[in-house]
Amino acid sequence: MSAPGAVLTRSPVSEGSTGRLPQVLLALAAGGYATGAAFGWGSVQLALFMGDFGLSFAALLASVSCCVFARTRGVRFRPAWILFSFSSAMAACGNAVWGWYEVVLGRPVPSPSLADLFFLCFAPPAIVGLLVLAKRPVTRAGWVCLALDSWLIGGSLLTLSWSLALAHTAHFQGESVAQVALSLAYPLLDIVLVSMVLALHFRRSNANRPAINTAIAALALTVLCDALFTSPLLRESYRSGQMLDAGWFAGSLLLAYAPWGVRRLEAGAQPPRGPRPAGHPAFSRPITGSLAALTPYLAAAVCTLGILYNVIEGRRVDRVVVFTGCTVVMALVVRQGIMLLDNIALTHELAQKENHFRSLVQGSSDVIMIAAPTGVLRYVSPAAAGVYGRDADELIGSELASLIHPEDLGRVVHEVRRFLAAPPSEEPTTRIECRFRSGTGQWLNVESTVNRHQGGLIFNSRDVTERVRLQAQLQHNAEHDPLTDLPNRALFTERVRKALGGRRASDPGTAVLFIDLDGFKGVNDRLGHQAGDELLIQAARRLQESVRAGDTAARLGGDEFAALILGDGTRDRSAREHQVRDIADRLRLMLSQPYRVEGNEVRVAASIGVAFAEPGISAGDLLRNADLAMYRAKAGGKDRVELYAPQMQAEVVRRTELATRLRTALHDGEFALLHQPVVNLTTGRIASVAAQARWRSAQGILFTPAEFLRVAEDSDRTAELGRWLLEEAVEQAAERSRLGHAIPVSVRLSARRLLDRSMPLGSIEALLTRHSLPSGSLVLELADSDPRISFDELEQRLVGLRRLGVRIALDGFGSGYAAINALRRLPVDVLKLDRGLVEGVVESARLHKITAGLLRIACDLGMQSVADGVDGPEQVVALRAMGCSHGQGMAFSGPLDEHRLRRALVRGVYPVPGGTDAGALPVLTGGCLPVRRSAATGSEVIGRAPIRSNNETPVPPT
Repeated sequence: MSAPGAVLTRSPVSEGSTGRLPQVLLALAAGGYATGAAFGWGSVQLALFMGDFGLSFAALLASVSCCVFARTRGVRFRPAWILFSFSSAMAACGNAVWGWYEVVLGRPVPSPSLADLFFLCFAPPAIVGLLVLAKRPVTRAGWVCLALDSWLIGGSLLTLSWSLALAHTAHFQGESVAQVALSLAYPLLDIVLVSMVLALHFRRSNANRPAINTAIAALALTVLCDALFTSPLLRESYRSGQMLDAGWFAGSLLLAYAPWGVRRLEAGAQPPRGPRPAGHPAFSRPITGSLAALTPYLAAAVCTLGILYNVIEGRRVDRVVVFTGCTVVMALVVRQGIMLLDNIALTHELAQKENHFRSLVQGSSDVIMIAAPTGVLRYVSPAAAGVYGRDADELIGSELASLIHPEDLGRVVHEVRRFLAAPPSEEPTTRIECRFRSGTGQWLNVESTVNRHQGGLIFNSRDVTERVRLQAQLQHNAEHDPLTDLPNRALFTERVRKALGGRRASDPGTAVLFIDLDGFKGVNDRLGHQAGDELLIQAARRLQESVRAGDTAARLGGDEFAALILGDGTRDRSAREHQVRDIADRLRLMLSQPYRVEGNEVRVAASIGVAFAEPGISAGDLLRNADLAMYRAKAGGKDRVELYAPQMQAEVVRRTELATRLRTALHDGEFALLHQPVVNLTTGRIASVAAQARWRSAQGILFTPAEFLRVAEDSDRTAELGRWLLEEAVEQAAERSRLGHAIPVSVRLSARRLLDRSMPLGSIEALLTRHSLPSGSLVLELADSDPRISFDELEQRLVGLRRLGVRIALDGFGSGYAAINALRRLPVDVLKLDRGLVEGVVESARLHKITAGLLRIACDLGMQSVADGVDGPEQVVALRAMGCSHGQGMAFSGPLDEHRLRRALVRGVYPVPGGTDAGALPVLTGGCLPVRRSAATGSEVIGRAPIRSNNETPVPPT
């Protein structure tokens, strides 16, 4: 970029200082040149230099400025600025040639010369550049009118110029043809340029208008100086460096300033807000349009004045003037005809559009109303009959306020006043929704788009009653349960939040009840989901009828319900707790009554948790407290009411923290494997050991399996712990076998886990093979089977394991409903009595008979029996008398680590109350299977005969 361009494009610092600096410099430069020209520059040589090379420098500056501006990014009309640059370059070259003759060679400029060629090339690029800047007509008639306007202006100027000066130049005697043509070429090109300037001044583009206006002014100033130069009087006395050169100099500087200086002012200025002044462009557009329309007629008037001047002065009218005047008149007539035809077409088009819009308004389904500033309806479209049920003529003249619902009138008036006070440019329209009286007296929901209209308002209204009803229905569906139509969790939570705030914020009597139907899942499984839905509907109806009018009953999901009991202002907390507990007990009894579902009588119970509001408690915390109390009620035996206590939350926090630590305990090596001996109740010898896991946390706390498995809700974590227990038990059993303690180890495993994909088929077989565990050394204690698992798959899996020498024990026998089915279907070797039977076998005669019967079943099926939880000597004596062969419990030993277990295996025998010596054969009162000692391992084998091979293991009959 050139130095002038770099200066002009420097971003302004402030609007008041730097933004006006280019204009000040421009005025100083032009004023300085004019002052020097007025005083003759002090010397002839300096005057010649400034008159020639000064003008050349100014024109060169304009050329460089326009060229650089045209090369910047994002500039519109780039060809126009390039043409202006070329035009100024021609002027610079012409002045430079002129200075070469006068200043360097010191002799007059010949006529014609190379300078004349450059000067003649100044006007055509400028004329084409102005055409580029003009708005292009969109029709052929527009192009014709543009050409006619240009000729009207040009012909009028030519007539006037010819009458005043050009006729004298054309008849000048003693000059050659070339000199006469050159003398006429300058004014004729200037006339064309002036015609384009005047014709295009009112047709210029709106883009970068200040820069275009400045460029047009610069060209106009240059053309004016050219016109003065063509005057014979001035031309004969012209010398370089005079005042006429100051006009050319100022025109070049103004053209150099046009693309940059005005742009800087626009970048720093901000459009004013508020009402527009009278000089704003929006107010000047009508004046501009009027001048544009009068321009051709003003030009014709100038042409007429030129002819009249010749007539008044008594001069002979020149043929050129007559011919030019006739063409101007002809062009004016043609243009007037075109304008007349255009006006006729526009009138016809306007009538068509008016009919079109009238049809749209009258045929529209929306009601269009025009209200005066007083609120009186001036116009109502015919659609009012279909929308409002009232004729348009009936509504015209009525007050708009009388048609609006009284509850909505204040809001509508407020919105209208606010809309009218807002600036139209910022808020051209607004929307109002209110209820409108119909012809039948009903209130319709109406939505109106409001626009301003001559001080009044235009209402474009439509009936949205169905939409409002649909929105209300959708809102109801979003806040209510679709099955029972009770409030859902979202609406219930919102109402609890409102109850805890406002005027009830300090009422401690507000309570939330969480209700869960016990046994509902069994109804779904037995009768189907449709019956379950019917039961939920009946339960919701009972709940709704049982709560008070101001309270809220809700369905939270599934078989969980809730009730919000609002406080009555009672400050006695104990009395309020008693009152709410009575309400909860009444709900429990009501929900526990039999239900009639699809012809069946169904019973379910209800577990209810109650939580009272406390100062500062949030809705979420209150709901959580009630939920905790409900789960405590279910854990306490179901069909009961439980009040929230702070320790419930502490227990939940403890369980959560315990579950979090459990996730990493196994990988951190915090689990240890213990073994509890299984003792022969007759001889006291150790028959096997039961593997048990213990968790000693990093804080030194020892957790039993019942504690950490209760919080291990993650099935993946439980499966990982089961795999670890099995692998550790097999590995340590193999190690003991290599050391001479070939004692079987029993591992507890659930049936569901045995068939789970987390323990793929072959994993137990691969484990036995990898550690070379002898046959019969692993006993899998099968936990109470899940009714959802397939007995066929489980039976197939257990039969395959028995072929490998794995013995199967049925754990918890006597407590599960599937025990008899398991005995009938599954290949079981050992029955392990449940701890609940063993604990009361001495005190309870009923349990004594049940246990004796179960042991008799085990004996009849040829199975070994093991009693779990044998903690006292009286239990040992009683179980042995009933025919139980083995026992496990604190009467002999607790769980032992590996070191203590090996010491116990070396000792081999525990003292048995009332037992016999180790070597003597026992006399069994229960008639059960004899005990034999294995010659290979030294361990005891229970049964009629020792197991000869894996394939010969007897399978109980089905």
